[in-house]
Amino acid sequence: MRVRGSVAIDLGTVNTLVWVAGRGIVLEEPSAIAIDNSAGTVAAVGAAADALADKEPQGIDVIHPLRDGVIADLDATAAMLHAFLKRARRHSGPLRPRALVCVPSGATEVERRSVLAALSVRRPRYTVRLIDEPVAAAAGAGFDLNSGAGGFIVDIGGGTTEVAVVAGWRVARAVSLRKAGNAMDEAILSACRNELGLILSQRAVRDLKMKLGVSGLGGTRHAEDAGEGEVVGIDAATRVPRTEYVPAALVAKALVPVVVSIADQVLQILSEVPAGLAEDVVRGKIRLAGGGALLPGLAERIEAVAGVGTLVSDDPLRCVVRGAAEILERNKKELGPGLR
Repeated sequence: MRVRGSVAIDLGTVNTLVWVAGRGIVLEEPSAIAIDNSAGTVAAVGAAADALADKEPQGIDVIHPLRDGVIADLDATAAMLHAFLKRARRHSGPLRPRALVCVPSGATEVERRSVLAALSVRRPRYTVRLIDEPVAAAAGAGFDLNSGAGGFIVDIGGGTTEVAVVAGWRVARAVSLRKAGNAMDEAILSACRNELGLILSQRAVRDLKMKLGVSGLGGTRHAEDAGEGEVVGIDAATRVPRTEYVPAALVAKALVPVVVSIADQVLQILSEVPAGLAEDVVRGKIRLAGGGALLPGLAERIEAVAGVGTLVSDDPLRCVVRGAAEILERNKKELGPGLR
């Protein structure tokens, strides 16, 4: 695959990132599109569309067209992607533009074909190749895959958590868990309504999650300093706005089932690591990528369960797209099953 004119796309449930050859990461926007129902046109995409979510403007539908890391609404995804790529201003040329798109390792063939279709139904049509997210995330997290080394990556996005051991440019062991950032949000949303009688917006929930995380659990290093988070929501009984201080312990308790599921999968994949990769995994440590990697207290919890050093990768939100860009720049044509 030639690099000139190429784009790498991290098409995520919550955010989409686009890298353009020669320019770097040029777009990082929420995966959202707003449709004007009366005109049947696109009213906004990305941050502008996401800002309308939960506010219910008349005549506007805000769509988040990806669910669990894969396309749930093909038409909306295609419109969103092409708006993003137009905004990225990829320089046109005589050849069909090329795109390398990251997908969950557990995506089905139908789900993979929907990604191909999303970039083929409108002009310009792209020549698309897909790469499994763990491979791209591992490259972006700093593992030297070109030397054939191995590494353990946990990529926690909005819709999926990818837990994998890679060897060179190939996946050795992997599982795609459809519990990640969105499942955490739903758990906090439910806990606040049930225990505090408070209805929160998605934005307020995400702020609580990233401020407090699982630090409120007993036994964590920062439990005593976890404190509380101030939010404004709707009182479930009176239906009027009110301010509430949400204790860290409530947020941590809500997050436990999802965090335990992720830690269990890490332990399961560790138990399947081939002997030849054991030293690479221990010395390279478990590296966390994706927005969920920034959850306070998560790396500490995983390390305690796994018994292997765990760290948050540099710039975890951009690990996947950076890794995909590295693959394009290295002009890898035969990377095994990770690249299709």
